Amino acid sequence: MTSLVLGQLRRRPAAFAGTAVALLLAIAAVTLFGSLFAADLATPAAVRKAAAGPGLMIIAGAFGEIAVLVAFFVVVNALGFALRQQHRELALLRTVAATPRQTRRLVRGEVLVTTLLVTVPGWALGAVAARWFLAALQRRGMASPDVRVPGTPVPMLVALGVVLLVGLAASAAAARRISRIAPAAALTASSTEHARTGVLRLLAGAGALAGGVLLLRLSATRPADQVDKAGQAALLGSLVLLVAVALAGPFAARVLAAALGGPLRVLAPGAGWLADANLRGYARRLSSAVVPVALLVGLSGTMSIMTFTAGRAAAAAGGTASASSVTSATDIWLRQAELGMLVCFAAVSVVNTLVAVTADRRREFALLRLVGATRPQLLRMLSAEAVLTTAVGVVLGAAVAGAATSAFSAAVTGSAVPPVPVATCGWIVAGAAALVLPGILVTGRWAVGGPAAQLVGGGRD
Repeated sequence: MTSLVLGQLRRRPAAFAGTAVALLLAIAAVTLFGSLFAADLATPAAVRKAAAGPGLMIIAGAFGEIAVLVAFFVVVNALGFALRQQHRELALLRTVAATPRQTRRLVRGEVLVTTLLVTVPGWALGAVAARWFLAALQRRGMASPDVRVPGTPVPMLVALGVVLLVGLAASAAAARRISRIAPAAALTASSTEHARTGVLRLLAGAGALAGGVLLLRLSATRPADQVDKAGQAALLGSLVLLVAVALAGPFAARVLAAALGGPLRVLAPGAGWLADANLRGYARRLSSAVVPVALLVGLSGTMSIMTFTAGRAAAAAGGTASASSVTSATDIWLRQAELGMLVCFAAVSVVNTLVAVTADRRREFALLRLVGATRPQLLRMLSAEAVLTTAVGVVLGAAVAGAATSAFSAAVTGSAVPPVPVATCGWIVAGAAALVLPGILVTGRWAVGGPAAQLVGGGRD
């Protein structure tokens, strides 16, 4: 079993490299905030009260809640995609007498090995980040100068256990379908893509959508003097809505690709038509690429517009007591630091997924070359796909950000229409495009190369 696990990791280095990076960031995030909790618990009460502000534990909890959830979101998305790429290999194992239990053991082994490989670097990164963050809070008077991050290994062990639990749960859900169906049916299913999204998945997406709406309603009904709570509820609601987008991703991606693909087919009749057909025909693959883009745009847009709205509300209040701590210099720094971390997680997810998705299509490109397509034609098709992928991701992310900031604005200003920092939002869209376009095209230049006949005969490698 160990040799099979290592063989799978070597066979698809791009997919598992992306999973490894996601797991590393998750371990680092849990270690970071766990270390801050440990520092607060190890500090005498008199020392903790010497600092201004809500306290280290409250800051770490509010800051870390969303960051850790986003890190887990990225892990689940990366693992699910990596295992979908192995569908054919797992199906072949089933046809040569591998049992469902053995298949699931193989998947668990891959997750375990990948997690252990990144554990020590994740611990180190999280420990360094905890000390940096604590020092930054101390410089701003939000933590006592006498607080120190303790040397206890408990936060690191908790980080390993929690991330491993999340990874194993995600991999079990992803491996469930391939391990439950008959071997011949598994092999047939691995070469095609289902046209429909499963009923259970759609129901789960509807449940997440309802949960997100409830959180946004909670945010919108907060009184004016509880802007911080309204902001936290709105940000958590945006994340839950993004989970709904991920669950209903294939359906939503197919619908939006059909709507946005029309202009593309008109502007680029050849490459645009082929790109539109590819994306609509492989909605799961499109969803894998679109969800990280929506995560990036949705979270960064939500936080940027919320901060801008709170600033406008404070300016309108004229600095009176109704102005919330949201607008203080320290709180703005905290929000910028949180935004930076979330953007980092989302950007890593975007690049990892797009590189793995494009690299996995070498055999498809080779088949197109054998029937007459040239490399420049394939690159034009990939360019059109990159534009459409960016557009779908931006639309989904903007919809989530619009709903979340509308609820927050209703609590802060009394109006459901928030003020929008147009320049900042423009940079967010430009940043998404700057990640998607090079990620697809640079990998695509490599993927369309090589001897076509050999690639088709040799499978996906």
